Amino acid sequence: MGVEQKLGNMGVVTYRLEDLVNWGRSNAMWPMLFGLACCAIEMMSTQAAHYDASRFGMELMRPSPRQSDLMIVAGRVSRKMAPVLRRLYDQMPAPKWVIAMGDCASCGGVFNNYAIVQGVDEIVPVDVYVAGCPPRPEALLDGIMSLGEKIRRESLKDWD
Repeated sequence: MGVEQKLGNMGVVTYRLEDLVNWGRSNAMWPMLFGLACCAIEMMSTQAAHYDASRFGMELMRPSPRQSDLMIVAGRVSRKMAPVLRRLYDQMPAPKWVIAMGDCASCGGVFNNYAIVQGVDEIVPVDVYVAGCPPRPEALLDGIMSLGEKIRRESLKDWD
């Protein structure tokens, strides 16, 4: 049974270029490893066989910012690490997205002192916050899916 029999006499199927590009971007995100604390273990387990983030187009977690378009900040960010985080973010090609994973990355968590950044959004713009201490892999997958929905809703004028 061919495509002609399934489609009937439709002839040509059209689609908006904007939607096709957004679909491709949302289904082929390459995350960068940036695990700083206990949340990193949960982030690594999302790539394991039980949760398998590969089904969302995330085959590999990249160690290089030049090959990734999604930064998952997992754990607490110290003031010493903040410039490194910003430098890595600046080296990522556009379009780029950030997920703040865990309470420490989102708001400093239980570390309310001068040495810990009270929210990674002081350093880089965050697209999705994943709550928990540490959040389960299911929560990270939910954050990834909600980021995918956000990417699919982007319009041409939002592109850099």
